[in-house]
Amino acid sequence: MNEVTSPVGAPVRTFTQLFSSSWRGARLARLLGVVELRAWGAPQDLRERAEIVVAELATNAVQHGRLPGRDFRLGLFFAPSAGCLRVEVTDARGDVYPQVPPVVGDLDELLPCGRGLSLVAALSDHWDAVPYPPSGKTVRAVLSSPGGR
Repeated sequence: MNEVTSPVGAPVRTFTQLFSSSWRGARLARLLGVVELRAWGAPQDLRERAEIVVAELATNAVQHGRLPGRDFRLGLFFAPSAGCLRVEVTDARGDVYPQVPPVVGDLDELLPCGRGLSLVAALSDHWDAVPYPPSGKTVRAVLSSPGGR
């Protein structure tokens, strides 16, 4: 079962899965993430924001963190009593870290890309990137639902 108990006794739901580092893998990560959150009874506002965050982080893993023959990993960690969700996407490129996104008004509206991390920053409470030894990185975003459950 995908459930563990945290040190304070509140159940935490977990989901981790490897996906191929392809556009199909990024789409599947988004779809399965939403299915899992729905099965856990996560609030709708949290599910909707998480869907976008998972889509953006998975797309970045495929577009910027891909190495031939290496997959990316999606991890979801949900504490229902706190209404808090952590999304983690781990890819193989530890040498390339995401940049702090520009302020939304500073974005070049004519560019076809470059808004993903701005969306992640706007939809999450906070996000960061940490090394994933031996050679990868994990980009994490924490989202909370107003008032918990």
